[in-house]
Amino acid sequence: MDAFTAGLLQRIKATESDLTRALDEGDEFLVEVEQGELDDLRRLAAEHGVEVGATSV
Repeated sequence: MDAFTAGLLQRIKATESDLTRALDEGDEFLVEVEQGELDDLRRLAAEHGVEVGATSV
């Protein structure tokens, strides 16, 4: 795994964690922000052929 892939997967994992926390706290604004970031990261992964595993969010 190259540095780009590893970094991207780490950012996705961190954003998923942040999204879960925002959901748990009921912070609707932060949920929107984190979901947008996660969508962007997943799109970037797809564009570069990086397989992202199933998520709990």
